Amino acid sequence: MTHPFISRSIILALLLSGCNPKSDDLNTETGHHETARSSTTSLTTAQMKAIQLELGTIEKKQLTASLKANGLLSVPNNNKATVNSLFGGIVTTILVQTGNNVSKDQTIATLANSEFIVMQEEYLSTVAKAEFAQLEYDRQLAMKEENATSLKSFQQAESELKSLNAKQASLKARLILAGLNPDSLSEKNISPVISIKSPISGAISKINVNIGSLADANTSIAEIVDNSQLHLDLYVYEKDLKKLAIGQTIHFTLTNNPGKEYDADIYSISNTFEPNTKAVAVHATVKGDKHGLIDGMSITALVSLDQATVDAVPVKAIVNYDGLDYIFIVKDSSAFSIQSLHNQPVDGHLHQASSQPVNLNTETTFKRILIRKGTTDVGYSEITLLEDVPPGSWIVTNGAFFLMAKITNQGEEHEH
Repeated sequence: MTHPFISRSIILALLLSGCNPKSDDLNTETGHHETARSSTTSLTTAQMKAIQLELGTIEKKQLTASLKANGLLSVPNNNKATVNSLFGGIVTTILVQTGNNVSKDQTIATLANSEFIVMQEEYLSTVAKAEFAQLEYDRQLAMKEENATSLKSFQQAESELKSLNAKQASLKARLILAGLNPDSLSEKNISPVISIKSPISGAISKINVNIGSLADANTSIAEIVDNSQLHLDLYVYEKDLKKLAIGQTIHFTLTNNPGKEYDADIYSISNTFEPNTKAVAVHATVKGDKHGLIDGMSITALVSLDQATVDAVPVKAIVNYDGLDYIFIVKDSSAFSIQSLHNQPVDGHLHQASSQPVNLNTETTFKRILIRKGTTDVGYSEITLLEDVPPGSWIVTNGAFFLMAKITNQGEEHEH
């Protein structure tokens, strides 16, 4: 029994020995280097029969597909915080370090300023005056009911009480903004120090001050990020948008550390293009363990596509050469009869159904077409044509390997 590899080698040798240096796309003026770059080759009908060359067309297939995309991890703005103090002061303590987890309203630093003493003193003084004004108002009201005081005196007492109550409320609000508790304040616990508290729960991503720094409303004391709401932004080109839908699962890895895979679900698809690109942002919520994930990290994602209908060819129709993928088409499909491939030779000629003899030496020209290979499933691969192909073209579904070998051998021979 003849070994399959030997048979294959013999057929290939026969094809290469029949190599004709005159290609359809060449003439004697173009020289040897043009021949090396030829994208066409020809086979006789006999050679096509010998290698069992088969033809078909680009088909529409439903393949379980995936779409590759790049993106960034991102935290929504309402889950990030820049910590400032509304009042100026000298930083006296820093109670956290970068990377520490903090809770909302946790003290992260303290500031000192003599102005804080004045604010507290003024508040306590106003509280005392307001209490006395209340007593005077109550007294004037009782006297007014007995017609024992003038209307003017009563109105003065009422006005004074309202004024002091308003001032007290204003000073109380300032103390709360400064991080002080007015309700527990007394003349015995006036402090020159205020606490700077975290406005959200999260992790300290940056500390911008040192002990002794002067901080004011324009000074960022620290930055906090809540990674529990981490999501990712994928950037997908227009032609792929129809393949995506809310709820689809994304599997992604960190671009610089692909060892671990994470999952996310699409929750939103933008309806505008990103600036200066034809890409659209697709937003997804990261699920499960987020340990090691940081805002701004680059990721590589695969979007699962359920039974997408795509242009596809049989796997064996695709041949790789120098890292690029190709298919072969019949160069002039309109003049070619596929029926001749399926008839048997009689007396050295191939007969079609019309009983008209076909010469086995008749040549058919094939052209190499550059493609991008996509997902593979059930024996078919998705393809994207990177060159124009006439509608209805026949493609080589079996025998592309021999055609590529013939083209590349031609180039090597003529270069020598």
